[in-house]
Amino acid sequence: MPVWGGGNKCGACGRTVYHAEEVQCDGRSFHRCCFLCMVCRKNLDSTTVAIHDEEIYCKSCYGKKYGPKGYGYGQGAGTLNMDRGERLGIKPERSMEVLRSVPDVGIPCMLLRR
Repeated sequence: MPVWGGGNKCGACGRTVYHAEEVQCDGRSFHRCCFLCMVCRKNLDSTTVAIHDEEIYCKSCYGKKYGPKGYGYGQGAGTLNMDRGERLGIKPERSMEVLRSVPDVGIPCMLLRR
């Protein structure tokens, strides 16, 4: 008995991808409608895709999740915000929890930083 639907499987949904709707990335096939950023769900193409392990991201979300952290890596005042990255799956640093648990006994702030 013949096996039907022997095309490549989509890397996102697992269904068969036909040639007319196929996008290839990193050796895997995707439907055009499944080739989306894992975080913001934007449509991607070869110029906007960034790959980490088996996950695909737009360059903006990839930079937020895996890029350098700390002072001086932003681009102007638009990067100053209080977002700690929870929606990207980033866990808050333990140092902030420790500082919040220290009772206020008049210790200067510079002694609490390390």
